[in-house]
Amino acid sequence: MNVTVFGTGYVGLVQGAILAEVGHHVVCVDVDNNKVEQLKLGIIPIYEPGLETLVKENYAAGRLEFTTDAVAGVKHAHVQFIAVGTPPDEDGSADLKYVLSVAATIGEHMENGQIIINKSTVPVGSADKVRAEVEKVLEQRNRSDIYFDVVSNPEFLKEGSAVTDCQKPDRIIIGTDSNSTIEIMRELYAPFNRNHDKIIVMDVKSAELTKYAANCMLATKISFMNEMANLAERLGADIEAVRQGIGSDPRIGYHFIYPGAGYGGSCFPKDLQALIHTSNTIDFDAKLLKAVELRNKEQKTTLFQKISQHFNGQFKGKTFAIWGLSFKPNTNDMRDAPSRVLMEALWDAGAKVQAYDPEAMEEAQRLYGSHEYLTLCGTKEAALKNTDALIIVTEWQSFRAPDFEFIKAQLSEPTIFDGRNLYEPHRMVAKGFTYYSVGRAKPVFRTGSPDSLPIAIING
Repeated sequence: MNVTVFGTGYVGLVQGAILAEVGHHVVCVDVDNNKVEQLKLGIIPIYEPGLETLVKENYAAGRLEFTTDAVAGVKHAHVQFIAVGTPPDEDGSADLKYVLSVAATIGEHMENGQIIINKSTVPVGSADKVRAEVEKVLEQRNRSDIYFDVVSNPEFLKEGSAVTDCQKPDRIIIGTDSNSTIEIMRELYAPFNRNHDKIIVMDVKSAELTKYAANCMLATKISFMNEMANLAERLGADIEAVRQGIGSDPRIGYHFIYPGAGYGGSCFPKDLQALIHTSNTIDFDAKLLKAVELRNKEQKTTLFQKISQHFNGQFKGKTFAIWGLSFKPNTNDMRDAPSRVLMEALWDAGAKVQAYDPEAMEEAQRLYGSHEYLTLCGTKEAALKNTDALIIVTEWQSFRAPDFEFIKAQLSEPTIFDGRNLYEPHRMVAKGFTYYSVGRAKPVFRTGSPDSLPIAIING
């Protein structure tokens, strides 16, 4: 099947590459000529495991093409994906200008009718706006006779595992009331639907809301766990033990209940704000969603608060090593990342930062340039040199088992602020570190246990 994808960002590029991999002929359209030329050379603008190989192989095989020629894109396929950005507006609403611009382009150049698939994350009612935009353009062309359909087909990709999620989807949501469109969508997704039927058909508005509901539910789980972590810390409980205790309940499960320094990325913050804005427009007070957003905003300050308390608010002349800049592992995305909130707070207080991330160094350079208080280091070891404490913000695999003796030798005092609970408190105390984590009260050291091993007790 011939397929056109408008947008070569995170969603469009992954979706296009995966559709090409199963045999569809995909043309990806983007307005950024430099980006298109880079993609033709196999240079991928985002880091996503497995994506570079997919793009290179399918481009070489001729199944995947990149172009700035929107007219050629519209004429290439009966199926047209809209996968462009929907950035938050000042009021928190999703800005649909790029989506509607693509809709107008499709309407201007379609001749035999198209199925227009909204893959971008858009508020409820967006399909109606896309339909109205296309109809307006067709009317201007005196071609109101051309039939088309607008489908809501939200993505459920996790950054860091987007390729796998796209290849093996949990569900394929299709929002339409057209039987003929359903059959075409089933043909399009047949390669991903062989094991069991993953396709769920519903009305368009329900499909649009499903995307927001899913992300808001996951954001709620994270914020709930962070609230419990703050409570546990004050009560002298260990949130990691609590996490295992509640995660063993199959009604709750272990996913998205890890406490930490707050969530970020391209989806949760933006989608939560967008659904709150939608609620406001219909005079519905989304109290829970607002509380989730507030908890996450406050959680992003938790590391700075711990650091400030430890150093009695004295930051002048201090330099901190930061491990992890991306909002989560296996991505270079720093949108709404907790690291940004932390670094900017440290700079405002007069402290300097030496930072390392396995994939987000170029993104940090793009965001902050040659900031006088920021040094980007080539290795995690280099980031430690002549610093006053280590701060862990992102749970990259390479941070899980470091050389603690080396860390201790580099720091002016052996202090670690762990925003992702990577290490066991009693082991860190035994190694001679002052160790702060999330939701676990600061341990104190006691010897003389029956087995002669040190025991960490919670300082409640």
